Amino acid sequence: MTPNKVSSLEKSIGFVIQFRLVFMSLMGLLMVLSGVYTLKNLSIDNSLGIWFLEEDPSYQAYIEYQETYGSDEIFMVMLPVPNALDKDRIDQLEALNTALDKLPFVETAYSLAKAKYPVIVGKKLRFRPLYEEKRSEKSIKNLWEDMPEVVQQLVSKDYKNLFLYVQLRPTPDIEKDRKDIAQEIETLISRYFKSYHITGPPVLNEAYNKGIYKESLLFGGLTVLVITLVLLWFLPRKKYLLIALFSVGAPISILFGIISGFGYALNMISMLIPTILMVYSVSDVVHLINIYDRESIGATTTARLSSAIKKSFTPCFYTTLTTFVGYFALYLSPLPAFKNMGLFTCIGLVLSYVLVYLITIIGVSFMKATAPETPPMGADLDNTKTTLVSWINHSTSRHSYKIIIGFTAVLLVGIFAITKVELNTDSLNLLAEGPAKEDLRKIEAQLEGSSRLQLQISRANGASVIDPKSLQLLGAFQEDIGANPLVIAPVSVVNMVQFLEKRHPAIKGLSVTEKETQEILGDLENTDNAFFTLFSEDLRAVGITLSMPQMKTAQLEQLIASVKNTFETHFDPSEYQLKINGFAVVFASLNNFILATQFKSFFAAFIAAFICLWLFIRQIRTTLLVLIPNILPLAVLAILMWLFKIPLDVTTAMITPIMLGIAMDDTIHLIYKYRKYQTVFESPTKRIDQALHYSATALLATTVALVAGFLIIATSAVPSVRSFGILCAVTVSTALITDLFYLPALLKSFDKK
Repeated sequence: MTPNKVSSLEKSIGFVIQFRLVFMSLMGLLMVLSGVYTLKNLSIDNSLGIWFLEEDPSYQAYIEYQETYGSDEIFMVMLPVPNALDKDRIDQLEALNTALDKLPFVETAYSLAKAKYPVIVGKKLRFRPLYEEKRSEKSIKNLWEDMPEVVQQLVSKDYKNLFLYVQLRPTPDIEKDRKDIAQEIETLISRYFKSYHITGPPVLNEAYNKGIYKESLLFGGLTVLVITLVLLWFLPRKKYLLIALFSVGAPISILFGIISGFGYALNMISMLIPTILMVYSVSDVVHLINIYDRESIGATTTARLSSAIKKSFTPCFYTTLTTFVGYFALYLSPLPAFKNMGLFTCIGLVLSYVLVYLITIIGVSFMKATAPETPPMGADLDNTKTTLVSWINHSTSRHSYKIIIGFTAVLLVGIFAITKVELNTDSLNLLAEGPAKEDLRKIEAQLEGSSRLQLQISRANGASVIDPKSLQLLGAFQEDIGANPLVIAPVSVVNMVQFLEKRHPAIKGLSVTEKETQEILGDLENTDNAFFTLFSEDLRAVGITLSMPQMKTAQLEQLIASVKNTFETHFDPSEYQLKINGFAVVFASLNNFILATQFKSFFAAFIAAFICLWLFIRQIRTTLLVLIPNILPLAVLAILMWLFKIPLDVTTAMITPIMLGIAMDDTIHLIYKYRKYQTVFESPTKRIDQALHYSATALLATTVALVAGFLIIATSAVPSVRSFGILCAVTVSTALITDLFYLPALLKSFDKK
């Protein structure tokens, strides 16, 4: 900087110091208001909507489906009983069913107490309860054997469990009210049955929310503890600890005020923001305070601060910029959860960068600039660092080509590994171990399926689909999809027809007209089987309800593709149309969005990173040499995911753009000093060796803080989040290794300017 600029900087610092009480008061007030607003308004939302834009066609179709056929928010309850055929148990179930139906937020409750079967009386279709106390157990079992697809969803095979389904009304306030609704339903169930297991989207979503709240508190506490230890290790003196902690904590407080102020909610991804931002802030504050502490004790506080800011501003700016780029790349994702993660982390990074300087200026202004009586806290570390760095410099000079060949080989293997990484989101990996997951497993074990897929078949010309020909085609189609091992108990009007044919063999050979078929089946709408969508009110669409177990998105994609192929085998697509609705359809499309996120975010981050490095270095060759080692950690990431079969899912998909930005942070600190030594040393070897001696503490501090922060995330009870934390910690550690060995070897061998 020129003397005028230095003078201007010192004047600015002097202004801040002069009005430090005003600045402190404003920051304190802002933090208090942010805290109050956060406590009052911040909510948690893990609904399906966080993954999809409102204008997304598949999500819109899902919303329309719910408005037409009822909410996909369905409670599934398993009620253990000594004997499902016992009248007293059925009476209890009926009383519970009736009580649930009366709740204002319940669309329908469905159970054995409500289910009916068709009979022909004279020439009329009538319906009787599936359970009638006047029947013997043998008679009831014989009846149920003729309707297995329906009955097996109401009673377990061993007759030791009854199943109950509670479908909620579609409502825009479901996310806000879900907790209260779930509690009221469970309270009502417990009045009638002492023992029960419950699952379904409302229960699982609430479990997600509880888990996030619990882990947010855990992550926050552990992060503060770890950061305090890191600061005590890397700060030159204990007196700076309070300044550093305040610099790290203040941006988080203000950011959450912004998040809650704009009406955004936390989710399983955004809960990571506080931990991530706090560990990022550590690097800048340690760098700034260490430089300040090394400045001449005889100088004024303003002069020392001015010198420290000049020396730290550029590298800290570019490390913030590259990290900013990595997270901003997430904003380009088609997934709203990723967009919000990217946006708010970027805002937090800017806040952190500004407040680190402001708070440090104010904090040190209260300190007396006296010579230290004891060695700095990092004296022993510096001695160890000098020995280690000398060994690294010697190794990268003597074995540069061996190091380059070895690391480049890893890079090439990583490029190959990228093609082997599985693209898959397992819904169970998004749920921590606990009562909700245990209940889900128990219900799955008995019911074999806790998810639903709704198929809708209609005529292309809008004509009725309830005719003998269509029903025959529907029966063959249903039989084929029922043979799929991923499908359990498909239910449609076909089941009713087949049941009638079994119970009344005489009607099987009768020639029934289309009009008669419609009249007969039209009576089905008078039943209480509303839980299964058999056909539309105008008889122009027929539905098939598929039950299936919880599965990965890749399996869902395969199942949906299989259903479509089977449909085209049995139906003429020019005459009949197929719609596949439900939560599962939308969830299956996550793979496409994740893949789009990976490519779009990575290439955006890569291009932006190259531009940032070039603006910083101003030499194409050196820029390319510097960029190569920063891709290597991503290659190691791909290798780990391939070898340990860690899929690319809704959490791990964030890693690539983020890690590209983070990997360059240490590199920039190193290259900054490398370029500074260009006028002192002609040899690249001398320049990089001296740069490493100077920057080693900053590199180590950054890496330790980041690894510690990501290892905290790795303590998550959610498998997917845990994988994210572990992979990030390993990738950051790899980035340090490449900066210490691969980058110096490349510069010594190929950067001859």
